[in-house]
Amino acid sequence: MELVIREAKIIDSTSPFHNKTIDLLIVDGFIKKIDKSLANTENYDELKLENLHVSQGWFDSSVSLGEPGFEDRETIANGLTVAAKSGFTAIALQPNSYPIIDNQSQVNFVLNKAVGFATELFPIGALTKESAGNDMAEMYDMKKAGAVAFGDYNKSLSNSNLLKIALQYVQDFDGLLITFSQDESIKGNGVANEGIVSTRLGLKGIPNLAEELQITRNLFLLEYTGGKLHIPTISTEKSVQIIREAKAKGLNVSCSVAVHHLVLTDDKLEEFDTRYKVSPPLRTEVDRVALIEGLKDGTIDMITSDHNPIDIEHKKMEFDGARTGTIGLETAFGALMTVLPLDRLIEKITTGKLRFGIEMHSINEGSKANLTFFNPEPKSTFTKKSILSKSKNSIFLGTEMQGKVYGIINQNQLILS
Repeated sequence: MELVIREAKIIDSTSPFHNKTIDLLIVDGFIKKIDKSLANTENYDELKLENLHVSQGWFDSSVSLGEPGFEDRETIANGLTVAAKSGFTAIALQPNSYPIIDNQSQVNFVLNKAVGFATELFPIGALTKESAGNDMAEMYDMKKAGAVAFGDYNKSLSNSNLLKIALQYVQDFDGLLITFSQDESIKGNGVANEGIVSTRLGLKGIPNLAEELQITRNLFLLEYTGGKLHIPTISTEKSVQIIREAKAKGLNVSCSVAVHHLVLTDDKLEEFDTRYKVSPPLRTEVDRVALIEGLKDGTIDMITSDHNPIDIEHKKMEFDGARTGTIGLETAFGALMTVLPLDRLIEKITTGKLRFGIEMHSINEGSKANLTFFNPEPKSTFTKKSILSKSKNSIFLGTEMQGKVYGIINQNQLILS
């Protein structure tokens, strides 16, 4: 590939060109030259887009795709294409397929399926065999095969001793554990945030305590054992405070928040629409504001779409019986632009790579061309026609968005939406 990108405003705080509008010359997958106006480029292809902004390639730390086993929900091939057109040059793949990604051969399978795509796939291996919570999975073997972290997607580990042993075990090979935090005995049969809305609608509630108690336990274990811990998709005001205090103590902990928890609240449940049934549940405005503050002060390290395709048979049913989850790759940028300043947004969807041991590429001459193209200004409404995923369970259908993703360059490929 030989490509000149014209009049691009760089959004990359690690780059000497941050906030400058420049031209970039891309040759064979690398940034060969950067200048205010590149000349003598007649022999190169040219890319010029309205109000073009360019950042380092975006990273999503929690993506479920389905394959193997649930190809009706999503395939790896289509999922990576959706990710690319949504601006993501890298995704961390959750292990919740069938079979569960809990051994070396399963890691190899998904990596082989991802060969040749512009968006890179980084597998998360299961923490326990079959994500059943009983016995540790083959984490060292999976690490050698290419797994970047270990966790059981949306399942809390009730066995405290097993988590203690796992935290000790992975230190031998610098492994990162992911612990979804929800006390199942407190959650019980809850399906929505416990509060005014759930009480009025007659829905069984999930109290904030279910999340906060589990986070506290996990952090106590981390303090005892050492090691590295990542807490995904926190959703409450007190969770932010607990993790803030843990970081102040020097614990090696990171956390993420899902896009929908930054934008929506449990008020959306009024019509019993199962698109709004997610895990953890949508919380209150107080929690939403606290999550945004946690992003701004650095307590929350990264934002994820928590993309989770669910087939219509398991989603379009009574609220109590429907599965939790929403697709989110296509809407991540447009939704976040309605609640966050651009620089903070880009930081929180790029720097999470470092926590997962994935190389970042500053926008500079000689760097790998790992770039996302976008325009932060246009406004639109997200409709079913906008969905690129096989599953259509989007929590943001009918929602006003801001910004447009143009595409990416990565792995010496240009993908435009």
